[in-house]
Amino acid sequence: MDPLVNALNTILAHEGRRKVECIITPASGLVGRVLRLIQSKGYVGEIEYIDDGRQGKFRVQLFGRINSCEAVRPRYKTRVSEMEKWEKRFLPSRNMGFVILSTHKGIMDHVQAKEENIGGVVLAYVY
Repeated sequence: MDPLVNALNTILAHEGRRKVECIITPASGLVGRVLRLIQSKGYVGEIEYIDDGRQGKFRVQLFGRINSCEAVRPRYKTRVSEMEKWEKRFLPSRNMGFVILSTHKGIMDHVQAKEENIGGVVLAYVY
């Protein structure tokens, strides 16, 4: 099972139940970087790593601002010129939410990737 899919499904399920926090397990580097990006956009609050002696966990504070967040499978490669296509496909309208990309400069959203003029692999979307 994909840890990113599991993490985003956990967040979405807890948001739907109006919980104030959720525990995401297993913790991975990719999940941590994606959560930090979502946090920097203001969709979630504090993120805490819990070392349980096994795989680790993330405790995420929820604000109730996420309408949808899903991982994109299969992971599509994209260029800067194709970014508009992915925005139209996954986001409900302009300037609402963001598409998460994995680039050679790290995990970033589609707006930052356009500014830096780099492509990458589409991982997920949040709005």
